[in-house]
Amino acid sequence: LLSQFDPDNTGYISTEKFRSLLQRHGSELDPHKLEVLLALADSNSEGRICYQDFVNLMSNKRSNSFRQAILQGNRRLCSKALLEETGLSLSQRLIRHVAYETLPREIDRKWYYDSYTCCPPPWFMITITLVAFFLYNGVALDRFVLQVTHPLYLKNTLLYHPQLRAQAWRYLTYIFMHAGIEHLGLNVVLQLLVGVPLEMVHGAARISFVYVAGVVAGSLAVSVADMTAPVVGSSGGVYALVSAHLANIVMNWSGMKCQFKLLRMAVALICMSFEFGRAVWLRFHPSAYPPCPHPSFMAHLGGVMVGITLGVIVLRNYEQRLQDQTLWWIFLSIYVIFVLFAIFWNIFAYSLLDLKLPPPP
Repeated sequence: LLSQFDPDNTGYISTEKFRSLLQRHGSELDPHKLEVLLALADSNSEGRICYQDFVNLMSNKRSNSFRQAILQGNRRLCSKALLEETGLSLSQRLIRHVAYETLPREIDRKWYYDSYTCCPPPWFMITITLVAFFLYNGVALDRFVLQVTHPLYLKNTLLYHPQLRAQAWRYLTYIFMHAGIEHLGLNVVLQLLVGVPLEMVHGAARISFVYVAGVVAGSLAVSVADMTAPVVGSSGGVYALVSAHLANIVMNWSGMKCQFKLLRMAVALICMSFEFGRAVWLRFHPSAYPPCPHPSFMAHLGGVMVGITLGVIVLRNYEQRLQDQTLWWIFLSIYVIFVLFAIFWNIFAYSLLDLKLPPPP
């Protein structure tokens, strides 16, 4: 095929030959792929198509040059939108729904719809939710949630405690403890409703990075800004994902076609505000076990900051390499600087400030 349409072996095919190839074999192609190929031809101003871009498309890969050709084109999608297609199975409708919930461009939605195979499934968010709900709270304590009024609240090895900050695992494992069933329930709902669709589109690697970055930023924010308080709950990771998703919707408002997007944003913000307000109230409420205060609310703010910086970049660049994004490296550098600062703060500031910390459990 290459020798027939590219006899000089340049690696390119003229747009005329490319169009004739599409007319001859277009009926054999998936209609969405055919549409993207036409977009590639229409958007190319040099009169030639890179043969490798064609190969990449047929093998479900998109090179940077292919993406740029699509982005620079002025072509509007000529066929009906994915939302208007009928006769879809239940699983196909679910995938289409996820595409419209998370992606702002029709070309990306169709690409995702064609290429998604549910292999692997969104295992990270489901696993982290099941572990939080059952593994420790249900099995080890014979309770579905560890209440802050329960005698075992401070005596487990998972929550973050300022006196035990040298035990590095606590900066992560505190997410498996929650301050009440309502705290656990809201985090679980947000993780599943927001986290699972995001993982289906962006993959476990990206979503787990945003989630874990929010978790670490949350506990470190507590150790810097609320130095005498413990912290429990997965709000740092959950708020990172939700705030990144909401910010992505706002930044791409005209392109997002999810149903009732204004109402959905309002409900999400109300739920987050309610949970955050509850955390603030609980923090300053008299403790059931003085002198140790109730858990801090600073982890929520740490998660939000990660979401509107690193998270937005991750969700904005569907199927694009993050290492090619300048803003990604800027925000990642800021995050690394904050983590290093917080580590040194934990090592030196507590002794220099001569704080009166609550006794270890």
